[in-house]
Amino acid sequence: MRALASVASPPYLCYHKPMTDNRRMLEREEPPLPGLEAHTGDIPHALLRGIMEVEDVTTGGTQGRTVRVRGRFRVDPSEAYERLAPWFRARGHTVLLRREGDADVVLIVPGVIRPSPNNRWIPIVLAIATIASMLTSYVLFQSSADLSREGILRAVGEGWGFVASLLAILVSHEFGHYFMARRFGVAVSLPYLIPMPISPFGTMGAVIRMKDIPPNRRAMLLIGAAGPLAGLAVAIPVLLYGLSLSQVTPLPASGYSMEGNSLLYAGLKYLIFGRLLPSGGEDVFLHPVAFAGWAGLLVTSFNLIPAGQLDGGHVAYALLGQRTRYLNWAIVGVLLVMGLFWQGWFLWAFLVFIFSRARVSPMDDVSPLTPVGIAVAVSLLVLFVLTFTPVPLRIIM
Repeated sequence: MRALASVASPPYLCYHKPMTDNRRMLEREEPPLPGLEAHTGDIPHALLRGIMEVEDVTTGGTQGRTVRVRGRFRVDPSEAYERLAPWFRARGHTVLLRREGDADVVLIVPGVIRPSPNNRWIPIVLAIATIASMLTSYVLFQSSADLSREGILRAVGEGWGFVASLLAILVSHEFGHYFMARRFGVAVSLPYLIPMPISPFGTMGAVIRMKDIPPNRRAMLLIGAAGPLAGLAVAIPVLLYGLSLSQVTPLPASGYSMEGNSLLYAGLKYLIFGRLLPSGGEDVFLHPVAFAGWAGLLVTSFNLIPAGQLDGGHVAYALLGQRTRYLNWAIVGVLLVMGLFWQGWFLWAFLVFIFSRARVSPMDDVSPLTPVGIAVAVSLLVLFVLTFTPVPLRIIM
C-alpha cells in the first residue's frame, strides 16, 4: 500500500532488440571470398563426409549464393556445427543448422557478422537521465512531502533509497544478460536505461541490443535466463529488508494505491509479518526500499512473459523452437482478456505482438536442450507464475 496513487503503470521491460532476419543480415555484412561459389557443388560433400548423409544440394537466396545441403546428420548436431562453422567462417561464410520436416538442413550463407563497437556515452547519458527521472517520479508520485523547496529537498533525500534499490535490481538484471552473452561469445550492447518521469517508477526498464546470433538453444536459454535470475537475486533481499522497515497499518478509507500480490510477494510478506496481507482491513505500508523490491519482482514478471523478444520469449523458444509462434498468439489473446481487469495489459498485448514479429533463431537450431537445460527452462516458466501479478496497481479513490 502507498499513500499517494498514480496512473496505471507502463510496461517495464528488458527488450532484446534482435537482428530481424538472420540470412539477410549475414549477406550484407561481409562479402565472401572469391571463387567459393564456383565449388559449392563439391565443397559441402567433401567437408560433410563423415558428418552428414547428403541427399541433395541446392542454391538459393540473394543471387543464388546461399547453399542448402539437405540430409541426415551422422553425428550429434552440436558436433556437426562445431566442425563446420569454423571452416566456413574462415572463408567468409556462416553455417546455420535447421530442420525441415524429418530432414536436417545445413545452410551455408555468404558473409559473417562483424558487430559494431559499443557506444559508451549513450548508456552513461541515459543512466544519468534515468536517475533524475526516478527521483522526479518519487517526489511527484510516492512522497507525501509538499512541493515547497524544503519539501522537495526532503523528498529527494528520502528518494535515494528507492532509486538506489531499484537501480541495483535493474542493473543486475541487465548485466546478467551481458556477462552471460559474453561468455558464449555473443556480442551485445551495453544496457540502455530508459527514463520515464511520468510513471510510478520513473523508468521504463532497459533495452539491450543483441548484435550477434546465439550459437545454439542452450546459449539462447542461459542468456535469457541470466537477467531475471540476477535481478531476482537482488530484488528478494531488497524486498525483505524493505519489508522489515515497513509497518502494517489499517487501510485508509480512500486516497491510496494498492500494489498487487504475486504468489512470491504474498509469501515474503507472510514470512516477515506472519500472516497474509491485506487482511482484516489492514495492509503493509511500504517503505520506499520495499516498494523498489516489489517493483523488482514486477519487472521480473513482465520480462518472463513467454513471448516475443522478452526474456521469457527466449526461454520459451529454447524449449519449444518454432512452435513458439503459436504460443505468442495465445499470450496475446490472454493479455487482451486480462486487459479487462487492468488496462495496462492491453499495452502489453500490443508490445508482445510487435516483439513477436522479429524472430531470431540460433545458428544451430537443431540441437535440443539437454535434460538440465529443459529443467532450467521449466524452472523459469514456474518463476514467471510465482512472480505474475494479475493487477499490478489499483487506485483507491
